[in-house]
Amino acid sequence: MARIDFGGVVEEVVTREEFPLEKARQVLKDEVVAVLGYGVQGPAQALNMRDNGISVIVGGDPDRVRSWEKAKKDGWVPGETLFPFEEAVRRATITQYLVSDAGQMLLWPKVKACLKEGDALYFSHGFSVVYSDQTGIVPPEYVDVILVAPKGSGTSVRANYLAGSGINGSYAVQQDYTGRAATRAIATGIAIGSGYLFPTTFAKEVHSDLTGERGVLMGALAGVMEAQYNLLRKNGHTPSEAFNETVEELTQSLIRLVDQNGMDWMYANCSTTAQRGALDWRHKFREAVEPVFDELYQSVISGEETRIVLEANSASDYKERLEQELRAMRESEMWRAGAAVRALRPGG
Repeated sequence: MARIDFGGVVEEVVTREEFPLEKARQVLKDEVVAVLGYGVQGPAQALNMRDNGISVIVGGDPDRVRSWEKAKKDGWVPGETLFPFEEAVRRATITQYLVSDAGQMLLWPKVKACLKEGDALYFSHGFSVVYSDQTGIVPPEYVDVILVAPKGSGTSVRANYLAGSGINGSYAVQQDYTGRAATRAIATGIAIGSGYLFPTTFAKEVHSDLTGERGVLMGALAGVMEAQYNLLRKNGHTPSEAFNETVEELTQSLIRLVDQNGMDWMYANCSTTAQRGALDWRHKFREAVEPVFDELYQSVISGEETRIVLEANSASDYKERLEQELRAMRESEMWRAGAAVRALRPGG
């Protein structure tokens, strides 16, 4: 592993230089990888591995017409590379369990019954295994239990792969039955297109992931944007001005500077007025939200967030209620203004 200094803390990571794709192909040459689920992560990981020359099949439910037809459209052939869930597991040596967290709980008895001695059971999220007291998912002792978690959505995993850059990910071993669990995890991580892989545990992955999604990556970001937009509108600013100063400038300019060279680089490339104000007010915002993050993290590690997710996702009307919530966001003035602003971009 390469030893990298992350802000004064040295960590070991696996890069494509030391574990190239050809090495991953050699590790996986006698394996058959079954990707269960063709929703969020499944298509990207399956297509990337297929493009990289790995023996891949897809497992799904023929009665779930939308995902089954999507898989067929992507070139997976029923009876050859596309099978019902149980048949896919029986044919595989590595089963990637990529259905939804709630779906994993419901499907588990069938999957478990089809696992064979020496198989690897692969997750991209530690949720089901770490919170097994709620999900009931306890892998049998005769399989490897591994994790590769791309740090991005399935859409990003595929897009970054096609762009040639890959996306970083984490990997973990929960159970090493064969003595090859870590090598299998790293090889599949490289095969799905990871730019580099850093070691973690199932528990750390799920704790950080649930916190990040509810925090900076999605929940906090949306909430802070809404607060600033509403403030500007309340004080007489037009929808376009409020949206541009809240979202558009961030997504189209500033965040790209952060991506290139860090937050200080972004600050250095803004006006002195913006620099001074941002440097002063960042402390106030950090102090304001720290108690909220403390509450969030405790809710994650206690299993309360897991309970909420499983209860909501298992409800018969979940999709209808989800669409109502997303519609309310989509039809809010802020995001209607956003649609109008996007349409004004060149080529929009």
